[in-house]
Amino acid sequence: MKTIKLLSVLFVTAIMASCSSIRVVSDYDDSVDFSQYKTYGYFKEGIDKAEISDLDKKRILKAIETELQNKGFTKSDNPTLLVNIFTKATQQVDVNQWNNGFGWGYGYGYGWGPGFWGGSYTSVSTSTEGTLYIDLIDVNKKELVWQGVGTGVLTLDRERKQERINEFVTEIMKQFPPQKKK
Repeated sequence: MKTIKLLSVLFVTAIMASCSSIRVVSDYDDSVDFSQYKTYGYFKEGIDKAEISDLDKKRILKAIETELQNKGFTKSDNPTLLVNIFTKATQQVDVNQWNNGFGWGYGYGYGWGPGFWGGSYTSVSTSTEGTLYIDLIDVNKKELVWQGVGTGVLTLDRERKQERINEFVTEIMKQFPPQKKK
């Protein structure tokens, strides 16, 4: 029985560890020379529409600001790029069932026989999967030039929230600026 409990804990831990990864994709306008952009600001109207708490908006914008500054960008009142964000969240329910029974037993047409019957175990877990969209808009053209999207499991733990948001933003911003294939 202890072995089964240990295996259950290991199984759930493995599932949760696999959920901690962030899946990222990005898209961009091939005709844009991204080296022309040096400054950024925020698209306030768009950010205000994001359906998350103001605290989480601040956390996300702080993480984006850090990443852009690490890439040599400067925040400006007269930016060449505007940053916009929006989010989606979905509830995930995972049901896992396994049996540990083996041997012979009574059944129609089978008769009696030796054996040991174990049990059936079911594990149900829920998590929230979030998607963060980061849009970069050319101020002069007034059009989207780059979009990064990250999807992964969210945390409600206040102590880990900034850390998880930083993971999302870092993974997304790794793909900016895009490296054109030669």
